[in-house]
Amino acid sequence: MQTLLDDLAQKTAQTQLGGGQKKIDDQHKKGKLTARERIEYLVDTNSDFLEIGLFTGEGMYAEHGGCPSGGVVTGMGHVSGRLCVIVANDATVKAGAWFPITAKKNLRAQEIAMENRLPIIYLVDSAGVYLPLQNEVFADKDHFGRMFRNNAHLSAMGVLQVAAIMGSCVAGGAYLPIMSDEALIVEGTGSIYLAGPYLVKASIGEDVDTETLGGAAMHTEISGVIDNKYPDDKSCLDAIKRILDKTGSQPMAGFSRVTPAPPALDPAEIYTLLPQDRVKPYDMMAILNRLIDNADFDPYKPDYGQSLICGYARIDGWAVGIVANQRKVVKAKNRVGPGGATAGQAVEMQMGGVIYGDAADKAARFIMNCNQKHIPLVFVQDVTGFMVGSRAEQGGIIKDGAKLVSAMANSVVPKFTVVIGNSYGAGNYALCGRAYDPRLMLAWPTAQMAVMSGASAAKTLLQIQVASLKAKGEVITSEAEQALLQKITDQYNAQLSPYYAAARLWFDAVIDPLDTRRHISLGIEAANHAPITKAFNVGNMQT
Repeated sequence: MQTLLDDLAQKTAQTQLGGGQKKIDDQHKKGKLTARERIEYLVDTNSDFLEIGLFTGEGMYAEHGGCPSGGVVTGMGHVSGRLCVIVANDATVKAGAWFPITAKKNLRAQEIAMENRLPIIYLVDSAGVYLPLQNEVFADKDHFGRMFRNNAHLSAMGVLQVAAIMGSCVAGGAYLPIMSDEALIVEGTGSIYLAGPYLVKASIGEDVDTETLGGAAMHTEISGVIDNKYPDDKSCLDAIKRILDKTGSQPMAGFSRVTPAPPALDPAEIYTLLPQDRVKPYDMMAILNRLIDNADFDPYKPDYGQSLICGYARIDGWAVGIVANQRKVVKAKNRVGPGGATAGQAVEMQMGGVIYGDAADKAARFIMNCNQKHIPLVFVQDVTGFMVGSRAEQGGIIKDGAKLVSAMANSVVPKFTVVIGNSYGAGNYALCGRAYDPRLMLAWPTAQMAVMSGASAAKTLLQIQVASLKAKGEVITSEAEQALLQKITDQYNAQLSPYYAAARLWFDAVIDPLDTRRHISLGIEAANHAPITKAFNVGNMQT
């Protein structure tokens, strides 16, 4: 665990440098703060900035020089006491140009603002679309243009948008600040236009400088496109603080919160409780009792469907319903014993991390109860999948799994997912994977996410490749077969990494286990700004 935490710290520090110290120094020479410095100055001193997507782009676009953090810093923090989403282009990374993953990250930030009805602040400093990859960022539904569509929808929802032009803002990107409620600009460094001086010269033959074409004075004194100009970054950021300070409050969702209490057991002991061996059993309650307030847990049907733990607790004062995989082997009384005997006469040993039919049935009902009680849901995943085999199929595992997926997918209370170990196959789906709209999807450094485990996948892929070679009449020695297995295993294991998933925004963050409470607490605080207006309806559920 310590090795994984050291790796997390090293990756965090490296990624936060963006394009590197030289590019940071260049920003300062221009009189500009970096994206992270702007956010640090903007956010209240007593507030955490909860970064979303730090590892976006990790290991991607190597042939283009990389794109640390997707070239944009996003997250949530309090500004003048108001919780906001903040989006800040990082001009140290390719002048803040938009890579395909940049567009995805910006859209994720807007999604968080929309679903939680949080004000969103754009700190604009971008050269526009990264032209060598324009075909992957321009035309499709979830490409660059979707951001302006979201601008319009956020405005129609009554969600405040404030934009500060603190560097370049060109081409289609110029619509983002102008579709916001407030548009500010920094003199000397901020500029906004549909086409820059070079393109204007090429298009219509006009020679014009940046300031005349789209500088602060022109847009505040002549075009009226921008509301106000400021002499430097800090004075512009101060203006944003004043805007938020005078913004009125909105109705809240009303989730239950009491005075927070720390866990009764030392959270740092999690480091020693989670086994290094991914198949070794452990008691998930030992983990949960170090995450929840005062180890105060009210279990739901504790003696039934024991491969999933369900129950009520508080995290940093917020009431939550928890659904978590039990990783120790449990004894379960069969619904129907051998030869049709009465239920309860036979005992089945259930493997940890596997979802059995009775557990799926229990969790579905628990999720419905949380919706009835207006309680946010927290899913803690260390799951290898649903139980397989003739006995499970005859017991209706597909029906029970469908029931769980239906209840979870249609849930209207906010959902949060933390992957602490395995997240494989349909288990990922049933326990609120990314496809099921968790408000935050978090990973510990110990997380792995894929269709199946590396060992299982590698052996399956090996069998397919060996069969293909034999069909061609090729003979494969045991040594060659072992080498092929190792190659397949290494490739697959690289894709299991939480950083591989975080690079693609399948996870919002890879976090130290001790930061779990903080992330969930701020996530529920954000969700509390959005009253639930949709009725809970599970549809045609399998019974």
